[in-house]
Amino acid sequence: MNDNHVNRDKVKKMASVSGIERKKYVKNMFNGIAHRYDLLNHLLSGGIDIYWRKKAITKLDPQEGDAILDLACGTGDFAIETSKRVSCTVIGADIALEMLKLGSNKIHLKYQGSRISFLNADGEQLPLKNNCMNGVTIAFGIRNMGIISDALREMNRILMPRGKVVILEFSTPTSLIFKKIYLFYFNVILPFIGKMISKDPEAYRYLPESVGNFPSIETFIELMEETGFSDVHYWKLLNGIAVIYRGEKG
Repeated sequence: MNDNHVNRDKVKKMASVSGIERKKYVKNMFNGIAHRYDLLNHLLSGGIDIYWRKKAITKLDPQEGDAILDLACGTGDFAIETSKRVSCTVIGADIALEMLKLGSNKIHLKYQGSRISFLNADGEQLPLKNNCMNGVTIAFGIRNMGIISDALREMNRILMPRGKVVILEFSTPTSLIFKKIYLFYFNVILPFIGKMISKDPEAYRYLPESVGNFPSIETFIELMEETGFSDVHYWKLLNGIAVIYRGEKG
């Protein structure tokens, strides 16, 4: 059995398991690709991820003086975009410390004066008080949590009553033709480019595997409702390549 087959089997296993083992894998993987993360995100999405984040923030509709948590923040793109939209306090939390280091440098170099801080934390055990945030955002990170329902409950816990959560996540296109093109890109082209630039053969094979294992739109909405969110809505982006979910703490 060759190394590529072994690595592929490992990726499939880690995309489907839950708990501590999964979180450790994700943490190590994102620490390893942190230095190329922003470049690959924008390159592989053709820059459309920037537009999607802006649309997601519009759905959150943050207000002056709000406190917002950006969970699985990576290098802080969502946090930065939120702080540019309105004067508010944003905490970017991520389990991968190397991502936060790059995000901190980005803030220091380009966005001095913004009210953004970073927190190295597990999204399922946040060191934050109950009812302390007006909003929570998470972009392309909910599928990487050890136990998704635990992460949703934790978001609900820290939100103030009537606070909103906005989740941006990949999905599968609804059009059959578009779906075939998308899956070819996602499963063949994306891992190849990701490997060439990041030098990590596993990281960009993990992406399509993790998306494939993520719940359907209907199932995820049910999960949000089961974990304490009400008035849940969703918006498909680009024929369902990605979906914005929004819910409110009752």
